[in-house]
Amino acid sequence: MIVLYPDPRLGQAASPRSVDPSLIAIGDRLRRAAEEAQAYGLAAVHIGAVGPVVVVSVATDRLERDYRLLYNPEVVAVADELAAGVEGSVSLPGVEVDVVRPVWAQVRFDDEAGGRQELRLEGFAARVAQHEIDQMNGVFFLERVSRLKREMALKRFRKLSAG
Repeated sequence: MIVLYPDPRLGQAASPRSVDPSLIAIGDRLRRAAEEAQAYGLAAVHIGAVGPVVVVSVATDRLERDYRLLYNPEVVAVADELAAGVEGSVSLPGVEVDVVRPVWAQVRFDDEAGGRQELRLEGFAARVAQHEIDQMNGVFFLERVSRLKREMALKRFRKLSAG
C-alpha cells in the first residue's frame, strides 16, 4: 500500500539507525514495491515506514531498473551545475513538475552489512537519489518548486483524484 499525499508521514524525517534485521526487512519490502510500481526510486515512507532507507535505480538507461538499497543515506557533495528535470511521486500519482537539482551527487550510505559506502551518481540517477533522500528527510519534492508550481500541481492532483 502506497502512502498518498498529504499523509503527514511524508513530512517526517527518518532518524539514522543501525542496519538491523528490521531495517533490512523494510528495505526488502521497499525493493519489492519499487519493482511492482516500476518506480525509479522510493523512500521507506512511501510504504508507510518512516525509516532511513531508500531504493534508487542506478541504471543509466531510464527504460531499465538497477535497484540499489541505501541505508542511512546522505548527500555529501553535489555539482555546482544545476539542471531542471521532470519529477513525480508515487504518493502524488499523475502529477509531474520540473525541479532544479545538481547534475551529480556523491552519496554516502550503509550497505546491508552495515558497512559505509560511497557512490557518485550522475544525471537522472543523481536526481532520483536526491529526490528520495529528500523524501526520507521529510522534504516532499513539491517543496523544491515555486509556490505557483506547487499550487498548480496540487490543483491537478485534486482534479485527477476527483475522478
